[in-house]
Amino acid sequence: MAKTKELSKETRDKIVDLHQAGKTESAIGKQLGVKKSTVGAIIRKWKTYKTTANLPRSGAPRKISPRGIKMITRTVSKNPRTTWGDLVNDLQRAGTKVTEATISNTLRRQGLKSCSSRRVPLLKPVHVQARLKFARGHLDDPEEDWENVIWSDETKIELFGKNSTRRVWRRKNAELHPKNTTPTVKHGGGNIMLWGCFSAKGPGRLIRVKERMNGAMYREILSENLLPSARALKMKRGWIFQHDNDPKHTARATKEWLRKKHFKVLEWPS
Repeated sequence: MAKTKELSKETRDKIVDLHQAGKTESAIGKQLGVKKSTVGAIIRKWKTYKTTANLPRSGAPRKISPRGIKMITRTVSKNPRTTWGDLVNDLQRAGTKVTEATISNTLRRQGLKSCSSRRVPLLKPVHVQARLKFARGHLDDPEEDWENVIWSDETKIELFGKNSTRRVWRRKNAELHPKNTTPTVKHGGGNIMLWGCFSAKGPGRLIRVKERMNGAMYREILSENLLPSARALKMKRGWIFQHDNDPKHTARATKEWLRKKHFKVLEWPS
């Protein structure tokens, strides 16, 4: 919602004069082109404080001007990797000296905050084009087609802690407080590898992989669990199997095995 322009002191005084002359709030508003609610607020303020001047406001004024706020907001929107130090220097060159904390608080009020960047796969232009082609090719597929797909993947779960970096909000010199730490053990505490599948109708089997998975083991897992999962999920005839482009999945032996079993496989761009 846009901020309305403040009425001049002269206009506010005129509102009070017309009120004292016996005119109604509606009449004053029509005469001066001011909303009735605004007229009423000015009159109530005058009755309470006997003045129409701006009263002292609580809190210190903002150190960064509206123009400076627009400048740093535009800068980080164009380049999210801009550092606090860069922004401090930009404002200093513009004549405003502030701390990094002030910049951080200002950007938070604009809906921007510093976060760890997400890790995503590095996509080459050929991969981007392949994904775009896949999306366009399936754009008009009916919902029933997607209900006839069994999706699968493997994942590793850490038994103790997480591989990813965690961030916390804490006070100075409180980095070792238990609430602000991530407990770890030597050698990571172990992990388990799982294979699982699901469809729009629900989850299929979830299998623990006890040894290092290779192509032969992957084919054995599919042999023992894929078809039973499809039956349990009551998949329609001609259902489609999806897995990603892991080397074990795209190996010649695996492709040949899937062909012999007459499994339809959904093409999957990198």
